[in-house]
This record gives sequence, C-alpha cells and structure tokens, in this order.
Amino acid sequence: MIDKIKTAKEALSGIKDGNVIMIGGFGEVGVPEMLVDTLAEMGTKNLTVIDCDAGRPGRGVGKLLRNGQIKKLIATHVGINPECAYRTPETPNIYNVEYVLMPQGTFSECIRAGGYGLGGVITPVGIGTVVEEGKQKINIKGKEYLVEEPLRADFALIRGSVVDKIGNVIYKGSTRNFNPIMATAADHVIVGAEKIVETGDINPDYVMTPGILVESIVGGEKKCRM
Repeated sequence: MIDKIKTAKEALSGIKDGNVIMIGGFGEVGVPEMLVDTLAEMGTKNLTVIDCDAGRPGRGVGKLLRNGQIKKLIATHVGINPECAYRTPETPNIYNVEYVLMPQGTFSECIRAGGYGLGGVITPVGIGTVVEEGKQKINIKGKEYLVEEPLRADFALIRGSVVDKIGNVIYKGSTRNFNPIMATAADHVIVGAEKIVETGDINPDYVMTPGILVESIVGGEKKCRM
C-alpha cells in the first residue's frame, strides 16, 4: 500500500512557481491553515489561487497575499480582507494582484465542471453586468446565457476532519464547503487532517471524499470551528 502520510513540506514540495492552486474553506471555516502556512514559509511565487475568498489579513490566503506569492486570485468575494478592499486608480491594490471575482454559484459549478470533465457552465447569472465582459454568450430559446469555462488546478489543498490512511475523508459541519468539489478538480490533492485513523475505521457510507482522489495526507490541523 502506498504511504500517503507525509509532512507538510514533503506534501507541498511539488508545488512550483507559477502553479495553479485551489484552497478549500469559506472564511475561516474549513481552511487547511497548516498547509497554507507551510506554503507561505516555502515562498513559492507567481501562484494563481482559486479560493472562495481572500482570507483575513495575514491569515490563510491573506498570508500568501501579504507575502507577494499570488499573481492572480480567482474568488467570489474579498471583503473580509480589508487589505484587498477597493482602491482608486491613485491607490492601486498594494499586492499587485489580478483579481477575478465570480458569482459564488458560478464559481462552484465551474470547479465541478473542471472535476467532471465538462466543457463549461451555461448560466444567466451575470448577464448585463461587468461579469459578462469578454465572455462568450449564447441564446437558448430566446434567453441569453454566459458560457463560463471550467476551473482546474495543479494542486488542491483541502481540509478534512477525519481522514483514514488511504485518504478517505469526512468533513464535519460546514467545514465541508468547497473542499469536496476542489478534490475532484486538481491533478494532485493534499488533505490537511485534524484526525488520522486506520483504514477501515470510517464507515464507507460516511465517506465524503474517496481516497482515490487524494495523493497526500498531512496530520496536525488544529480543530476548526464549524
């Protein structure tokens, strides 16, 4: 059996400058903070990060922003991090990051499309707003829709509440959020585990992310509020 349990640095060692990284979580809930902290220590640059939000100042994705490691952030909102607040042309964003903001439903569906091999998402959300700028539109039975491209990543950093030694994952409460769909849409999935148990200790009926999707397991995530 392949040993998937690694240290954080071992698990993240394959991430290179310029990679695309998905990071699970919603606000402070379900974020693999230990993995993100280690990535911040490693100093990997020019990353494209796909995350629900921008974290908080110096925490989660906010730490990567403050370190200047992110080139492009694809997210649904950045308002909980005042360091990413709207700035005038005279006071541009301090981290020189390209922000791509998406409606949250579209965001999750585009990740799902990336994970399931779909060609894109057809949605009316964003028609007539800045969201439609530069995007293909189609008309179906007299109604306009945007064609949103799938989202995929080189690596997904997710957080699991209970993980067995072959990578089957349970998420407790709202820590689930974007973690399961991100696990389907990356070439390499790393799970930060709050608790690691023996293979077979998780009832198959309760598995939320199957171990076949997970390449690396890192123990030691602190207990997360749900």
